[in-house]
Amino acid sequence: MNKKNLCLVMFLGFAIAGISGFVLPESADADNVNKHGGELVIGLLNFPKHLNMAVQSGVYTGMPGVQLFAAPLRYDENRNPQPYLAEKWEMAENGLSVTLHLVRNATFHDGHPITAEDVAFSILTVQKNHPFNAMFAPVEKVETPDPHTAIIRLSRPHPAILQGMSSILLPILPKHIFGDGRDIKTHPANMAPVGSGPFKLVEFIPGQHIILERYDKFFIKDRPYLDKITFKMFKIFDPLALKGGEIQLLPYHNNPMQRRLFENDKNIVVTDKGYDGIAPMFWLAFNLREKPLDDLRVRQAIAYSIDRDFIRTQFQGPDRKITGPIMPGNPFYSSDVEQYQVDVNKANALLDAAGYPRNQSGKRFALTMDYIPDTSSVLNTAMLLYIKDDLLRKIGVELSLRTLENFAKWAEAVSNGNFMMTNDAVFTWGDPVIGVHRTYDCNNIRKGVIWSNTQGYCNPKVNELMDAAGREMNFEKRKALYAEFQKIVVHDLPVLYIMKVPYLTFYHKHLAGLNDSIWGMLSPFDNVYWKEKLKP
Repeated sequence: MNKKNLCLVMFLGFAIAGISGFVLPESADADNVNKHGGELVIGLLNFPKHLNMAVQSGVYTGMPGVQLFAAPLRYDENRNPQPYLAEKWEMAENGLSVTLHLVRNATFHDGHPITAEDVAFSILTVQKNHPFNAMFAPVEKVETPDPHTAIIRLSRPHPAILQGMSSILLPILPKHIFGDGRDIKTHPANMAPVGSGPFKLVEFIPGQHIILERYDKFFIKDRPYLDKITFKMFKIFDPLALKGGEIQLLPYHNNPMQRRLFENDKNIVVTDKGYDGIAPMFWLAFNLREKPLDDLRVRQAIAYSIDRDFIRTQFQGPDRKITGPIMPGNPFYSSDVEQYQVDVNKANALLDAAGYPRNQSGKRFALTMDYIPDTSSVLNTAMLLYIKDDLLRKIGVELSLRTLENFAKWAEAVSNGNFMMTNDAVFTWGDPVIGVHRTYDCNNIRKGVIWSNTQGYCNPKVNELMDAAGREMNFEKRKALYAEFQKIVVHDLPVLYIMKVPYLTFYHKHLAGLNDSIWGMLSPFDNVYWKEKLKP
């Protein structure tokens, strides 16, 4: 696919028109709006295999999960921690403990009180099972001197410990259900959890829908406002669903060209807000255990042959350039790394030196790239086709694209190392300790765990730098450590960084209370309400 054809394919992503909008009620007096009541239907472009965020990362688990489970803290739009299950907290001056004081009226959806024992159980469960292995690695134990006090004891200072207690990262699980000795990764309650959050589960049918309803005994007075939230799954997103009222909210849509479908729709708001916390990037990941990708020269040749600048220009919006494992805008970002500008001569010389000459047909070897099936994104498909063309035309590498049946099949293949290359949208989760270390840590090569170190990358110097940065409380010293870390990782190329993911959220204009947190759609919706109720 050449550049002209790529542009044409992307244009088709928004060549839909003439769809009618919502039928709205007559305007209500803004001073007399009743915040309570109503249903919100959210469209999902993929679906989770279960609903337990303690053992599974990802937005499709997280969006319903943060409604089902509360956390010790929540975060505002300025990255400041706010009370949630913990009404207050203190960190010791030496940085070796955090004391949480829990609210006294919180219960699980089955009526059992939420206690410090549940908090301790949840922290240790996440520590053992979550793919973000560095997030609670320094936790030695959690003391529970009384039902409403949890003291987290640390082996060393941990600058990201409070962020790790966010809604999306630390769901508070009922110990009396999940602590029965069964393997929590396959626990039957993962499919029908008893939660601690503002909404309780009514029905979960994988691949179809998740239905939640208001928990009347939620510990925040008069919350939540909505009566019901339904997550509706789409294998192929149809804009008719949003324009016609079948759904009223579509988050994590990564085709900015489809913004044009809604430019003249007075009832739909389109925003790129709410994604600061996850800081998402597109990358190409290499399996370093597979030949020829175990050779750095081969990975470098691929990097020097792909025109990432051109790819980025096809995504409308702000500058989407990224250079390494930490995103621009993060306080620890450094651009002092190898940029891998297109250099075809250098790429071919590297492959020759690596012992992969061209054959009579001009080809050197073949590779396979897996990707998550997401037919909503014409741009994503076009990007992969362009990369395929670049590799064959410039350096004689034949790339086959393989889409698996669904997200679960893709995750199974990649997490078990059954891939050569994969294209993915990966989140860096604010502090590097939480969302960056996991990809490059020698100790986080964990079979069957997606979004861990699935590339099989291990550089002891990188581990040394991450360990030092993960305990350093001085900002300038941390920044210097992460600058050296970024330079080494970009040189080693376990992944090739393509661009910021251009996520958009589409929602009905009468929906209020969204995007008041750095976590956006991964925040509890207890404060979301309808300014005006929609007619059925």
